[in-house]
Amino acid sequence: VQLQASGGGLAQAGGSLRLSCAASGLTLLSYAMGWFRQAPGEEREFVAAIVWSGTVTRYADSVKGRFSISRDNTKNTVYLQMNSLKTEDTAVYYCASHRHPYLEDSYYSEEFYTYWGQGTQVTVSS
Repeated sequence: VQLQASGGGLAQAGGSLRLSCAASGLTLLSYAMGWFRQAPGEEREFVAAIVWSGTVTRYADSVKGRFSISRDNTKNTVYLQMNSLKTEDTAVYYCASHRHPYLEDSYYSEEFYTYWGQGTQVTVSS
């Protein structure tokens, strides 16, 4: 099983980036998916999650209204569209597959995610 995150890079504050997470050896249709991030010197934190069908999403308060998670199950890929980027969005972003197709109340907790991608660096400059 491999989750390959891509699309990170350098962006200016106010700009946009789109992250992708492509799965191999795993049918994403069977799982809810999440994005997490880890800034230097900080713990990894929840960013966004989406159920198997794409009909339900959840966001951290810090990104609500700016980030959008989506998925294309035909391409076995999950996306994170990041708009109005802020310097505090600088982090390594990780995608992960949830243990269920739906999201439990604790969707923000890492312990409920099984497989993790390698991370992609996002750097936002002022």
